[in-house]
This record gives sequence, structure tokens and C-alpha cells, in this order.
Amino acid sequence: MDNTASADVALDPAIAQRLKKTPDGLVAAIAQQHDTGEVLMLGWMDEEALRRTLASGRATYYSRSRQEYWRKGDTSGHVQEVRAVALDCDGDALLVQVAQTGAACHTGTRTCFDGRQLPLSGPDRLERTDDSPTPTAKETAKDA
Repeated sequence: MDNTASADVALDPAIAQRLKKTPDGLVAAIAQQHDTGEVLMLGWMDEEALRRTLASGRATYYSRSRQEYWRKGDTSGHVQEVRAVALDCDGDALLVQVAQTGAACHTGTRTCFDGRQLPLSGPDRLERTDDSPTPTAKETAKDA
């Protein structure tokens, strides 16, 4: 199946110029469920993957391990239909808002972050619990 999506059309040079890529030419692409704000996964895009994503309306990433393009859902059926793409203020990350079908993570979970929370620690955290309110600026200044 060809998923190049108009290979004869290049990425807009004005967009390409704004990208601040890693030395291997990639930009982090955060996939987010468009209607809930749920963070689904992190993938990588180069100019061609971004061009394919913008042209086709389907999220296309660059696999660093396989060194090839992959369009989300072509083999798994877990499609990401793109609703919007935004470049962050520094130009080094993309936010890809999608309508996710099925699992976003290759492990089969809804997101790549399900059940993978790390414990928080440190002197400011020892007395707090998960439902403790965050101290206000006034309370923080009073303690200083």
C-alpha cells in the first residue's frame, strides 16, 4: 500500500524553516486525543513524515529503529486521524491532535503512558499525598 500522499508536493518551505531538528533530522511529535486532551504517545517526524501527515490527514511517523516511515494504523488498525498540528514556540516539538481508533501504544494500551507513573520524591514531596493541594505562592513565600 502506498501511503506517500502526494509525493510530488514538498513540505511548505516556511514550515520546514521553522523546524528545529535533532542532528538526525527529527522533531518530537506528541500525539494527543483531540477532544479529551489525553496524551497518547510520542513519535518522531522528519520533514517528509510531517508532509505526509499534513497531506493525508493520517499521522505518519519516522521509526528510528527501523529507519522507515510508518503510518499509524496501517498494520494494527489503530488509526490516528489528524484533526490539527501545531508547532511549539521553540520549533522543536509538534503537537498532533488526533481522533485515535483503538490503542495508541504498540503494547496494546490506550496510551504509551498507562500504568507507567514514576514515584515522586524529594524534600518537598515527603509530607504531601496525591490529593494534597499544591501550596499557593503566598504559602510558599511564608515558609521561605
